[in-house]
Amino acid sequence: MTITVQRAADRAHTAIDWLDSKHSFNFGEHYRASDTGHGLLLVNNDDTVAPGAGFGFHGHRDMEIVTWVLSGKLEHHDSEGNNGVLYPGLAQRMSAGRGIRHSEMNASSTEPVHFVQMWVLPDSRGIDPGYEQRDINEALAASTLVPIASGKGHADAVAIHQKGAVLWGGRLPAGTTVELPADEHVHVFVALGDGSLDNDTVLSTGDGVRITGPQARRFTAGDDGAELLVWATA
Repeated sequence: MTITVQRAADRAHTAIDWLDSKHSFNFGEHYRASDTGHGLLLVNNDDTVAPGAGFGFHGHRDMEIVTWVLSGKLEHHDSEGNNGVLYPGLAQRMSAGRGIRHSEMNASSTEPVHFVQMWVLPDSRGIDPGYEQRDINEALAASTLVPIASGKGHADAVAIHQKGAVLWGGRLPAGTTVELPADEHVHVFVALGDGSLDNDTVLSTGDGVRITGPQARRFTAGDDGAELLVWATA
């Protein structure tokens, strides 16, 4: 088993007038040989979009895209006729399949929106585009890790077209300890707050950990609590 820590300050950074985006893996013009993804997870973007701004219509193909809002509201429209306003605790999955166009705009004219967008390779190329959203706030109140997006049939998660991947998430009060999922590739992202792994690695907001090898680890939330996003993939 190997454990690699990526500190928040070490992420690639895109900063323009309406967008502040930090990239755990290669994205756009940013490239480092060490950041080509972890297992099936290719993108983990930590985005803050200014009021009234956002990503206009643009296209994707053959990717499972999961969006998780941390604060504010994000408005989605796509070429398949799907639309919705995402808020904290509402999981969204968009399957790009053979091709889809969509926009993601801050739904507020006064407040920024902060969200994490994650891309996972699908099982099959050229599938029909699709969209799903599901409010899991009730499940998150259990203060443990719960499935947010799953290719393994978890009933309360949005479904992704990738049998080898599950996204787990948790809003953990201070001092709460959870066992992390075990798989060949596990990516732990501290979206908010702080905490530590059971090997005494201290983690803060924006830090990520890449674990290779199917040995389970544990995470304990720090004094500020933690909102955790954990991908377990082949």
